[in-house]
Amino acid sequence: MIHFKTQEHPFFDELKRKVDEYFESTGQARTGNWKIFLKAGILIGMLFGLYITLVFFTPGVWVSIGLCTLLGLTLAAVGFNVMHDSAHGSFSEHKWLNNVMGHSLNLMGGDVHLWKTKHNLIHHTFTNIDGLDDDIDIAPVLRISENQRLLWIHRFQHVYAFFFYALNYLFWVFYFDYKKYFTRKIGLTPIRKYTPWQHVSFWVTKVFYVTTFVVLPMFFVGIVNTLIGYAIVTISCGIVIAIVFQLAHVVGEASFHHADNKEELKQVEWAVHQINTTSNFAMHSRWVNWFTGGLNHQVEHHLFPRISHVHYPALSAIVQNTCEKFGIRYNSHRTVYSALRAHVVHLRDIGRG
Repeated sequence: MIHFKTQEHPFFDELKRKVDEYFESTGQARTGNWKIFLKAGILIGMLFGLYITLVFFTPGVWVSIGLCTLLGLTLAAVGFNVMHDSAHGSFSEHKWLNNVMGHSLNLMGGDVHLWKTKHNLIHHTFTNIDGLDDDIDIAPVLRISENQRLLWIHRFQHVYAFFFYALNYLFWVFYFDYKKYFTRKIGLTPIRKYTPWQHVSFWVTKVFYVTTFVVLPMFFVGIVNTLIGYAIVTISCGIVIAIVFQLAHVVGEASFHHADNKEELKQVEWAVHQINTTSNFAMHSRWVNWFTGGLNHQVEHHLFPRISHVHYPALSAIVQNTCEKFGIRYNSHRTVYSALRAHVVHLRDIGRG
């Protein structure tokens, strides 16, 4: 098991003190406020509105293609803004509301119990540690770090990676969830035993999703039209989800480690490790921040996952100042394009060994 430096953590102690002072001085709750509730209402309303329009009032071909693309982007936005905060317990100060809104992932065909284990427990603790962080285990398709085996095909991974990113959502719903469920593991990490309700929830979710997004539309718009529309929805959703998370951790300036490097990691504060393995992008873009649910402020999210993303722009100045004081590099790209370019360059370089 990996253990970070626990006896002394001066950086995180000072950072937490400054963040506490911020919330005390502003009088704000650390959870979401009216902004996130309004956004959730808009996105969920769009989700239902687009689905009803496409299935029951199917417009012409080109309009339907545009609406299917928008539906895929809306699914991604619901995941970023509603499910993500809720699963971390930061959407609302009410636990029951977090639980309810966290199950918006089940509406999308995923399983929130599996996701919490994979993301909250494993990824947020062992970020970019090969052998533990399931998010960077894409072998043999992609080589993400120097710790992973190099194959000849990886020389072209910076080109073909986006094809697999487009299939990300499909594989998540129809393969990875089932693999984790039946093996009772995420990578090498055992999953806590399911309760009877969680078993029921898993199977009801899968049946409901296939019925709602595949079977029912076939009765109204036909098999071929449904399959084409569903492909557009899942591709647009999958590629956006994959890219947003890859820009946060799979870029040149983010560090990677191996689970065997236990002694090396014991010398590092957990919070410093999070900063070293994470990067922000387009921090000053209101649109990017709104759409991604603050995931463009990934550094702040990894340091304070139980604080709602509506506070990240304000917290970023505190984090940057504290990093500067302690001589810690704060990774960030000014635009989405520069971050995307850095990701492609990293895939190209690591693919060439």
